[in-house]
Amino acid sequence: MKRLLSLCLLSFVLAIALASCNFNANTLGAGDIVVASKDFTEQDILGEMLAQQIEDSTHLTVTRRPRLGGTFVCHSAILAGQIDAYIEYTGTAFTGILEQKPIDDPQVVHQKVKQAYAEQFKLEVMPSLGFENTFAMIIRGEDAKRYNIQTLSEATKYTPQWRGGFGYEFLEREDGFPGLAKTYGMSFARPPQIMDLGLIYRALIQKQVDMVAGNSTDGQIARLGLVVLDDDKQYFPPYEAAPIVRKETLEKYPQLKAAINQLSGKITADEMRQLNNLVEGELQDIKVVVQEFRKSKGL
Repeated sequence: MKRLLSLCLLSFVLAIALASCNFNANTLGAGDIVVASKDFTEQDILGEMLAQQIEDSTHLTVTRRPRLGGTFVCHSAILAGQIDAYIEYTGTAFTGILEQKPIDDPQVVHQKVKQAYAEQFKLEVMPSLGFENTFAMIIRGEDAKRYNIQTLSEATKYTPQWRGGFGYEFLEREDGFPGLAKTYGMSFARPPQIMDLGLIYRALIQKQVDMVAGNSTDGQIARLGLVVLDDDKQYFPPYEAAPIVRKETLEKYPQLKAAINQLSGKITADEMRQLNNLVEGELQDIKVVVQEFRKSKGL
């Protein structure tokens, strides 16, 4: 019954979210291509990266749809033809969308996602941008030092006295908290709180929670003295960042594929953390940050 209620709630949220973004680029007189992003800073940067790359490498114009929603909202929007492209993480596509069991080989995951997306959804999975952004289980640096904790297995001894704070997706996904808790035998003092991803680090620093699920490329981790616990049982699958584009759009604009492929392998995990920190930590303008990065890469 609980799972049924969760599915009903998710369907309702998706319906509201899609209704709120129910637009038609042509009727709005917008650009040739609609590029969307999920609802966190790294996605804002990558969406802008994709948009600038298209605009500077072709004669196409781009309408930007930042912070469209979570994984399932973006996936539903691209299937409905409401957007043309966004950046997805291969592990998320493999486990969250295709509902497959996690695999730890990045190339195998990418190839399986590419084949399945082409056959089932008529979507093109482009080559990886060059970095992986995996889930990161994070605690305060002072706690890691006090308890001498470096791995998730070691942390499991203390979590029955801790409070967890996680995003909605992480609590619901096949590759999220349920599987993690089962793999490590992890439990908390009370059910983990559902938190907005933009608030999890503040909640951790203010000791409202003791463990959060963030992203390995988040700029705040080093800046706030936090510690990412080692996934010593290799529970999480690889999450390479890769553009997803409608095949119909690629056929309509053949120049698009070559333009996007120029981004292949251009961003390392360290560079992504630096870009996230420039926007979140130093509050620099996303468009300027992206322009400077692309310039440094000769794009």
